Amino acid sequence: MKINLFDDNAWQSLLPLSFTRPVADLRVGILTITQKWEKYLNAEAGFLTSGYLAAKFPALSPANLYINGSVCPDERLVEAVLKLNTGEYLQANGITIAYRADAGLSYADLLRADLKLISYAGDISRIFHPEDIFRGNDAQLKLDFALLTKGRTSGSLSATNVFLGDQIFAEEGAEAECATFNSLNGPIYLGKKAQVWEGCHIRGSFALCDHSQVKMGAKIYGQTTIGPYSRVGGEINNAVIWGYSSKGHEGYLGNAVMGQWCNIGADSNNSNLKNNYAEVKLWNYETESFRPTGLQFCGLIMADHAKCAINTMFNTGTVAGVSANIFGSGFPRNFIPDFAWGGSHGFETYSLHKMFETAEKVFARRNLPFDQQEKDILTHIFENTKTYRHF
Repeated sequence: MKINLFDDNAWQSLLPLSFTRPVADLRVGILTITQKWEKYLNAEAGFLTSGYLAAKFPALSPANLYINGSVCPDERLVEAVLKLNTGEYLQANGITIAYRADAGLSYADLLRADLKLISYAGDISRIFHPEDIFRGNDAQLKLDFALLTKGRTSGSLSATNVFLGDQIFAEEGAEAECATFNSLNGPIYLGKKAQVWEGCHIRGSFALCDHSQVKMGAKIYGQTTIGPYSRVGGEINNAVIWGYSSKGHEGYLGNAVMGQWCNIGADSNNSNLKNNYAEVKLWNYETESFRPTGLQFCGLIMADHAKCAINTMFNTGTVAGVSANIFGSGFPRNFIPDFAWGGSHGFETYSLHKMFETAEKVFARRNLPFDQQEKDILTHIFENTKTYRHF
């Protein structure tokens, strides 16, 4: 079965996280939204997304089932989607969830097409703003845990560990020594060849995805996901790290989202609560202003390829754009534009040439090519974010 996951207006509201991917490629819980739908439907997924992303994230053909990439599946919703006939679309509270139509009908065409409305009365889980990722991570992690482990037996872990609760699942090759795992409040999932080093304390809900490591002495609280090929240490709480990223040293990361190919320097911290306990606001790319989140706890939103040096201090509700490079003493501004280079002392533009040089080295460490597709995407982002770099 082939499906296509389409972007609606959530793609704009999720910037800068969505600059480098379709919305369905966001990770929340253990899996990306794409992987969730593929697993539930036993399907192969393509994408209807922004033109400059299409070469890396192509649509599939033939496919006549189209699903909103910002909506996370569950068993009841999947059942409703599968019942759709050709010429029908499923909607809840004004949000189009899915439609079944002739191949090639885009989401924009859907808005003008003569399709039959099917209303969905159940609740849906939708990722619409960056903070929805860490805010919804606990619920999605529990659903993904059940989906991935149903009918399966966990691998064994060393007797040197201490286990509280029995909601823990280790994939093939996962290792842990002299660590404590508390799954009384949520499940703990260890992916293939994941490693938890000595002296770590981990509380569920928690996911450590394939080929990732938790370094010695780390303290990780619940509602946290560490994506594949990542390495973390220090103190982490209710954070989602998508993959191929490092927060390998002491320092605090909380109520946060960290994209791919990011690095956080030693002893760096983010604030997740204002001194006056006021509501946190986040930068909004569409309005070029700060948007109320309704949250009292909201930390760092860091897009792909962003990096910070040692001892960096992030204010509550900081947004760091694609390829932002932050360093220096003091608190930098709480919106750091894409391809910004600097800190509280001021910023300049991080040139594409220099950024590409770094990215090639970073990809090479993972034995991956930094190819023309990646360069084209980053070039497009660089050109289309100039307006935010008022240096």
